[in-house]
Amino acid sequence: MRPPVTAYIALGGNLGEPGAVLVQAMEQLAATNGVTVIRRSSLYRTAPVGSDGPDYVNAVVEIQTVLTAPALLAQLQKLERMAGRERSYRNAPRTLDMDVLTYGDACVDSEALVIPHPRMTERAFVLVPLAEIAPWRVGAAQLHAVSGQIITRVTER
Repeated sequence: MRPPVTAYIALGGNLGEPGAVLVQAMEQLAATNGVTVIRRSSLYRTAPVGSDGPDYVNAVVEIQTVLTAPALLAQLQKLERMAGRERSYRNAPRTLDMDVLTYGDACVDSEALVIPHPRMTERAFVLVPLAEIAPWRVGAAQLHAVSGQIITRVTER
């Protein structure tokens, strides 16, 4: 068996009841074979970035997994489909979006998966919840760079 790897997963959605969908997705992720959820951030509300539709609800979870990065991505996409995710066009409003932010120290650059996530440092909806659960992963300069983006905590972890 592979040794466990620590990974960070971003979750977001803006259709239906996104807060409830994110909580359910975190529970389903915790029930996934080969995945242990270590920490969950609070839920945060943000305006769409590069998208339209209602405000998003976002969160980040820290996991340990024995799954490979591609196998983890496949599990996340399965959870997205179970939540009714449709990919009608790039950045379309969605019920659930789950992205692998980091996977240990791995750097992956394939057609299906790029790790670390290429835009994670540009988004308050990723950096603020990540800093909540893993402050050593986010620098003050990174948080300052996204300080103009409005983000509001809607629940405690």
